[in-house]
Amino acid sequence: MFTIEIKKFYWIKKEDDDPDDLCLHGDVSLIIGNEFFEYSCTVSASALYLLKTLTENHVIHQNNQMLPCCGYFLIPNDTDDTVEISGCSNGIDWTVIHCNGGVELVTEAGNKSYVTIEDYKKIVFDFVDKVQAHYEKCKPKNLPSDDFTKRGYIAFWNEWKRRRLA
Repeated sequence: MFTIEIKKFYWIKKEDDDPDDLCLHGDVSLIIGNEFFEYSCTVSASALYLLKTLTENHVIHQNNQMLPCCGYFLIPNDTDDTVEISGCSNGIDWTVIHCNGGVELVTEAGNKSYVTIEDYKKIVFDFVDKVQAHYEKCKPKNLPSDDFTKRGYIAFWNEWKRRRLA
């Protein structure tokens, strides 16, 4: 079993809208197998990480957490179509391994749950689309004046769109 739900959206200052805040946060509940988690995280980063797991494996505690506490920097690649998100070491993580026409999810406690790829995509797209819809209902973002941060934000959405359409 796998479910992931956003209970509440907010920006870092806990406001409903903030045109200067690029990273959306939220309260998330998650079930993998028989384990239940609740965590306040950067849901925009989580959504991109979930999109990546549609085509790539993710190993627990390597690189990012699937539900990261924060994402301080959006680091663009040279062509601004892929981004690395750098944050702190706090968060909730699990492994996602593609196998047998689906994905196996493995928690830190070692519990495993298998989900068909069709069901996994539906769950991921539902989460991702809710995050995107919240961005769209808010005021447009004020793009940062420094080139690095601006490029990072642009790369974030370029990668998002490419992976969402794949």
